[in-house]
Amino acid sequence: MEETNRQRKIAGVLQKDLVDVLQKAAQDGMKGVIISVSKVHVTSDLGIAKVYLSVFPSNKRDEIIEGVKSNTPLIRHEMASRTKHQLRRMPELLFFGDDTLDYNEGIDRSLKGEDENPIKNPEVLPRHQKK
Repeated sequence: MEETNRQRKIAGVLQKDLVDVLQKAAQDGMKGVIISVSKVHVTSDLGIAKVYLSVFPSNKRDEIIEGVKSNTPLIRHEMASRTKHQLRRMPELLFFGDDTLDYNEGIDRSLKGEDENPIKNPEVLPRHQKK
């Protein structure tokens, strides 16, 4: 279903303010970690916002996402105070890791010929398992 103009505007406001909140937290506690908000999707009833976070270095992604999830009430409160003149009700925030950069890096390695060729060695391909 197509996103409405209102959903896109709210997602943009949330994304902009979340970047400020999360980067400030990263500066205070985690040196050398970059957190960016790659995408925000807001449901049609404006009750839930799915936030996709991109973390560099990627080996700390799961740890950072879990930390953000555990601090969701504090983040939501900070966001509500920042957006009180723009939003009547702060949507519930759901955080997810964004692995797009890893996927792009894998494609780039394959195109450069750095990965093993699956045509010559089909064993490197992941096997599809029936459930």
